Amino acid sequence: MDVIDGDYIVTDSAWDELVWVWKQTDVPRGCKVEIIGGLVTVTPYSARAHHSIAERLHRRLYEVIPEDWGIYQRLATALPSQLGLYVPDLAVVPEEALRTRDDHFVPCAASELVVEVTSKATSDNDRTTKRAGYAEVGVPLYLLIDPLAPSGPSITLYGEPKDGVYRVLCVGRPGEPMILPRPFHIALDTSGFGG
Repeated sequence: MDVIDGDYIVTDSAWDELVWVWKQTDVPRGCKVEIIGGLVTVTPYSARAHHSIAERLHRRLYEVIPEDWGIYQRLATALPSQLGLYVPDLAVVPEEALRTRDDHFVPCAASELVVEVTSKATSDNDRTTKRAGYAEVGVPLYLLIDPLAPSGPSITLYGEPKDGVYRVLCVGRPGEPMILPRPFHIALDTSGFGG
């Protein structure tokens, strides 16, 4: 890869080119940058209710994960085969995955669980593109908290990825318990997950 005058990249790899653009993107305060389907996208961070949901999950998950795993909000996760670099609302990742050759992201496939909370700006990607990407790289569990679902607020747990497709393990409404299977093996209190 050659960078010419800091303004242009010459490479034979679409992935390297996208990552270079992603790293060079000047992000407005309050926004995040992702690569979704080969496009560099900038979206605003969500409202306080969104962060409250992530924080409540964060606390609960720390009670059950192994010592050498971490829970990260806004950790960039790479899916080179999908030309994707997703920044999930929450990712449970073994700490060893943080020791990669790139300081800016970890392999998405290293995630044990990813969580997305939909917002107006992200709902379509969270429901379709990201779900397919996470399944394609074999992330064992994907929890989609969707306060904006067309049929009303919902929570869907996807798992058992096979051939790039998840199986729906559980669908519920905010306020109903959501059981995460092993290795987590906990019942989540989802009251307040409606947005």
